[in-house]
Amino acid sequence: MNLPGTKSRLHFSKVTFLCAVLLGLLASTRAEHPPLLPRPQEIRYGDRGMHLNDAVISFTGHPNPEVLFVAETLSNGLLSKASVRVKIRRGIGTGHVILLDRNGDGASLPVDNDTAGPDSREAYSIKGDWKSGFTIQAKSSAGLFYGAQTLLQMVEGEGANAVLPVAEIHDWPTLAYRGVMIDFSEGELLRVSEVERQLDLMAQFKINQYYLYTEASIEFEGYDIVNPYGRLSQADVRHIIEYARQRHIDIVPNMELYGHMHNMFRYEKYADLGLPRYGGEYDPRNPRMYQVLDNWIEQTAKLFPSPWYHVGFDEPWSLGKIGVVPGKDPFKTFMDVLRHISEQAKSHGKRVCFYADIDQGASTISNHPELLELVPAGVIAFPWIYEVRTNYAPFFEPLAKRNIPTIATPGVWGWNELFPDYHRSFYNINEFTATGKKYHTLGMQNTTWTDSRQTIYRLVYPGIAFGGAAAWQNSRVDTNSFFSDYCAVVFPATVAADIAPALEELSIAEEIFENVLDENTWGSFWADPLAPGHLKKLQAGESQVRRARLLAESAQERIQRALRSADSRVRANERANAPVRVNGNSNCSDPWLKSLLIAARQFDYLGMKSLYSLEFADYFRQLKENPNKELVQLYCGNQMNSTTYGMLTDLREMISELREEYRQAWLDEATPFRLQSALYKWDAEWEYWTAVQKLLHEKVFFGWKQGDPFPPLESIRPKR
Repeated sequence: MNLPGTKSRLHFSKVTFLCAVLLGLLASTRAEHPPLLPRPQEIRYGDRGMHLNDAVISFTGHPNPEVLFVAETLSNGLLSKASVRVKIRRGIGTGHVILLDRNGDGASLPVDNDTAGPDSREAYSIKGDWKSGFTIQAKSSAGLFYGAQTLLQMVEGEGANAVLPVAEIHDWPTLAYRGVMIDFSEGELLRVSEVERQLDLMAQFKINQYYLYTEASIEFEGYDIVNPYGRLSQADVRHIIEYARQRHIDIVPNMELYGHMHNMFRYEKYADLGLPRYGGEYDPRNPRMYQVLDNWIEQTAKLFPSPWYHVGFDEPWSLGKIGVVPGKDPFKTFMDVLRHISEQAKSHGKRVCFYADIDQGASTISNHPELLELVPAGVIAFPWIYEVRTNYAPFFEPLAKRNIPTIATPGVWGWNELFPDYHRSFYNINEFTATGKKYHTLGMQNTTWTDSRQTIYRLVYPGIAFGGAAAWQNSRVDTNSFFSDYCAVVFPATVAADIAPALEELSIAEEIFENVLDENTWGSFWADPLAPGHLKKLQAGESQVRRARLLAESAQERIQRALRSADSRVRANERANAPVRVNGNSNCSDPWLKSLLIAARQFDYLGMKSLYSLEFADYFRQLKENPNKELVQLYCGNQMNSTTYGMLTDLREMISELREEYRQAWLDEATPFRLQSALYKWDAEWEYWTAVQKLLHEKVFFGWKQGDPFPPLESIRPKR
């Protein structure tokens, strides 16, 4: 993905939004029962609850390995969440029984032409009685698994007080395909252990497709020199596929078979395949292109059992500009390549999907609507947009008119941000998915990109959960209560109470910095704060920047409190020999919370950097008007330059601390690939403030004397 230009945004009233969120948080705390995400289609609670301290899990009939896995997931989940050991017993037990009843032969993974609705393979029901127990019934092990996830969310209390409230639930997916795209090519290379963590999270929220986005990030035979340090081995991929299969998630290869292939074309051996040379798109004039494409399709088809094959085809920036053959329509040639790929994939039993650039990216389809007539039969188009629009219908209408099947493709806006812009993302995911449903879209792919090559992936995880709920539910996800609902699902109550408002505070801080500085926050984080244009923006938005920094500091306090609570809870349960759930993690000091704390501290630094720069500008303004030697010593000596309490020292110390925390967070979720390139930016930031201090000495302490005009602020601004 490559999105040039300024982001469009829908301006919310932040006060109104925050009030609504706080009301949602209060309403959540008053709710009679825990929130359920996704929200079941039909649910009716009774008056009592079944105690879990003497419950057992059993089966109707002989359980296959998939049903046994559901039982183990349920047993482990109850131990982790409620500190209750619920044993698994073969056969139908008596007493407080949680009965797993698979009454059909539905597929365990998404199949081609899958269906949604109350009679679908993923539908399930839960019926509970406080005396005899609960029954989860479904046609497939996938349905049982989703029923078990809902049951875990229903649990109230812990230990001897843990109960399941009596309820009757009938639930089913609104969309058959509910996916997330994970970017393995533009930023970090995630560790397999982190992919497992992602899959566990997705399973909690009934997501059934994991699109593994790769430009050249998978080991293929015969391509040893291509991206050797930034790719998954085939053994890694097979392990991921099996881990996902157990959790009823299909790993879909999300390749790029036309553009975005610079990671391959930068090598001389393949440079002639690029248009332009060393570029990012295939040159269809080169007959070797089809040899490479056919080989990659064959290897991918053998590696991935998924019935679907996503081939990219987004953002062909050079198309029609260079490499045009006289007498040939380059856009028809583009579609000829798609047709060839579709036929090759079909020969391997795969159905092709592609990104449809409609008023996004290179706008290939919207600029040339006649190309839709050339889309091969059965190929699935993925219309995509991540911005806020009041009307998303134009992204589906042209495809629906030609009966081209679609997958709605919104995204979590976090690829160039210190923290995802969740207000924007929630609107986009909710509304784009809802519009897709009106046009009978087959499903949804929630995209998560890493264009800045600095993204810490864990920060988008709430957005992944939001997308899962939006695709499963018939109604839109409640944005006012989502953070509190999400935290109630993945954290113990004492942790959730702090993390939900912290997520909202960081969301508002992100939005404030975007609006004040009019650029993405990673860009602002590294920007030259003493540049005249930047200072002008800061001066206009000073009060909002102060507010954003206060929000970041409040979030830090909440997250630190949550970390202490999580740690003490883990230690207490270790003494009792009962593991505790902290965001699906039984280790002390949950790493997701640590990544969240780093985001809060980065906003704090951005606020400090911005407000300190305004102070520096004011010092130099005052000294220009009144170059009093005592004021020079106060402002430039004590305030700015002091090695113990000086503001320049503050900035260097904080960026140094954050650099190490960021490095640890990166390595906790990803390999060292590209890390050093990211860290150079942190080093450059430290060097910037060192250069300011050096220029302060040269221009003020040694270069200025009483009676001369005082040097301007620009004189201590390093040249970048």
